[in-house]
Amino acid sequence: MNWKKAVSVLLVSAMALSMTACGDSETGDTTGSNSDGNSVAEGTEASGSDAASVDTSDADLVVWTLTDDLKQFAAKYEEETGKHVEVVVTEPENYPTKVQTAIQAGETEPDVFVGEPQMLQDFYDIGAFADLDALGAQDYADQIVDYVWEVGQDADGIQRAISYQITPAGIYYRRDIAQEVFGTEDPEEIGKLFADYDTILQTAQTLKDAGYRIFASDAEINYFSGDSAWVIDGVLNVDQGRLDYMDLCVDLYQQDLTAYASQWATPWYQAMAGEVPILSADTQGGTDDMNIWQGDSQEGIDAFNEQAAAYSEGTTEVFAFGLPSWGVLTLRDHVGETSGKWGVCAGPSYGFGGGTFIGISANSEKQDEAWEFVKFCTLNEDTANWWIEASEGDTVSLIPVLEAHKDDANEVYGGQHLYSFWLEQAEGIDYSKVTRYDKQIGDYWGEAISAIKTGEASKEDAINEFYDKVESTFPDITVNR
Repeated sequence: MNWKKAVSVLLVSAMALSMTACGDSETGDTTGSNSDGNSVAEGTEASGSDAASVDTSDADLVVWTLTDDLKQFAAKYEEETGKHVEVVVTEPENYPTKVQTAIQAGETEPDVFVGEPQMLQDFYDIGAFADLDALGAQDYADQIVDYVWEVGQDADGIQRAISYQITPAGIYYRRDIAQEVFGTEDPEEIGKLFADYDTILQTAQTLKDAGYRIFASDAEINYFSGDSAWVIDGVLNVDQGRLDYMDLCVDLYQQDLTAYASQWATPWYQAMAGEVPILSADTQGGTDDMNIWQGDSQEGIDAFNEQAAAYSEGTTEVFAFGLPSWGVLTLRDHVGETSGKWGVCAGPSYGFGGGTFIGISANSEKQDEAWEFVKFCTLNEDTANWWIEASEGDTVSLIPVLEAHKDDANEVYGGQHLYSFWLEQAEGIDYSKVTRYDKQIGDYWGEAISAIKTGEASKEDAINEFYDKVESTFPDITVNR
């Protein structure tokens, strides 16, 4: 088989396996995106169960979701209350349509269903969620991190959903490399190296000069790139910050400052554990099937090693990854022998990605019972404490529990007190900058970045193509070129 084709098949297969529930894609890497916003989803696939194939006749409540998190919550709830909750897990790509179809058909199941931030507005618009304020939600308003509470509100400020987790973004970095290259591993000092896009580029060059690469991919800052709204008063907003982010991604790629791994593909995960081949933009050839890392089988390992010797100039190690708080679990499962050598610092702006928001179906005939389950999952301190342990480190949204764990030391991250750090980052999130258009417009912007960095299009042509796509997809948005 042709080598490039063989590598492409291996990587596409690996990427398909690594994709999970939440999507977030303002990225310069168009081979795939993933926000992994559910704690179990970091390394656990949605089961793909279909609501039509699950017998729910003996259930006290029926829950629809995208990942296996709520199976754990349901089992704990049943253990404590004796009530059976049937959890139906649906593949992410089918989930929004399935929910909307059931709601609009007036079906009384599910009783409880979830939504990720990018789905919620559409659910609100069709009246999918019951009014949680009528059930007493406002009694808990001051106990949940502000931005999470706000995400769960519709345009009229009515609480429709609540999340059990917060997902602020941070920069995960290698403490040992930081000490060697910059003379410090302190999170506050390292955070200064990511203070803005120009500084990040300087940091990347310093690391390259020392034999390292700043990131595995050129899309690691995507969670921090949305410091303004994409749409303001019905007008597309491409501000200087968006253009600066575009330039950063292009420079990282064209100046050989990353490891050229595609986010969420096998090489990207492998870059967390140690050495990777040194590649260049020319080696990549503008395609994603030229990534050269080890495969899973011995035959694959031998083939990758042989090609790595042919296409690379030795090996390097990656300094940092940009991920939301659930990245704690992602790296935990992939860092291997570098465990204990990591730290987390702030990025160039506040950002977040993913999150599972739980609400009650407006059609449910068991809304009082459903509210008890929603409260158990999201507003119960005992449950939140249990979930921190059961999930091995997910960051919960209940402020009293976060504060109670503020001094917990995470040994994978050099003993850093991560819960206090994530609470501080979450308090800086401005949800008013988030719009219902973000996912698709972000995808189009990522496609423009990819076209520029690989030489497929000039910057001017790529941006004009971006404008064309936005106008075609969203005729209600005014585009000023």
